[in-house]
Amino acid sequence: MTETQPTANGRPLAERVATRLLYPTSRPREKALHDAVSGRVVLVTGASHGIGKASARRLGAAGAIVLLVARSTEDLTQVAADIRAEGGTAHAYPADLTDFDAVEQLARDLLTEHGHIDVVVNNAGKSIRRPIDESYDRFHDFTRTIDINYLGPVRLLLTLLPHMRDRKQGHIVNVATWGLLMPPTPRWSAYGASKGAFDTWLRTVATEIAGDGVTTTSIYMPLVHTRMSAPTDFSNIPGLTVEEAADLVCHAVTARPREIAPWWQAPFQAWSDLSRAQAARFMERAFRRGRV
Repeated sequence: MTETQPTANGRPLAERVATRLLYPTSRPREKALHDAVSGRVVLVTGASHGIGKASARRLGAAGAIVLLVARSTEDLTQVAADIRAEGGTAHAYPADLTDFDAVEQLARDLLTEHGHIDVVVNNAGKSIRRPIDESYDRFHDFTRTIDINYLGPVRLLLTLLPHMRDRKQGHIVNVATWGLLMPPTPRWSAYGASKGAFDTWLRTVATEIAGDGVTTTSIYMPLVHTRMSAPTDFSNIPGLTVEEAADLVCHAVTARPREIAPWWQAPFQAWSDLSRAQAARFMERAFRRGRV
């Protein structure tokens, strides 16, 4: 097979090799995943497509009682039906996470119907890539990203956290982005700021809830080829499939590490922190040359 020939999943061999080197994934053993989630109530936001859908199906197949949240009623209902057809248990809850009153009511309804939530997978999100000179009259780009990427999940967890702390158990998985570990990248101001806000909020809250047995995992997810990333041409950049991304989510639920990030994150971040001015100049030159 040559480097340009596609593999069984449609990706060239070179891309698969590069992906494995840059973003090795951790797939939990089926027994370990089953032991971690069987009979437990797992809430997945953004569950109608992409990473959320793939993760929900894996968790449902492992025996979790999966609560699916997303805006698209028809797609969400189909995901729930697919999980049930495979022998799992799933319930669909169409909701708009930017409607904060509705989110609070959703959380209360979930607690009433299911008694408690064991795991929350915060996956729903919105990505916008736009230069600042095209954003002067688009303040809504910033409000809609902050609403779905930050304020919506905060509103959800403010209702769920007291019950987790009272029960002395619970786990929160946040699907963040590896971009938060990189120097600020041109065109991503709305997305990066909103994702960074929730990442900081959750890591701060984690220091307060750990004593009550509630744990968190931040997944600094690399590029995943999904519907959300499709508007930007990432065709020449190695990335994960949704199934590989779901492996990381399931690993987070099973092993509960504090964070999951590419292996090169620590040395690269150390370099960028020590060389912030040089990193900023590099990004400035790359933007002027149209490379980012």
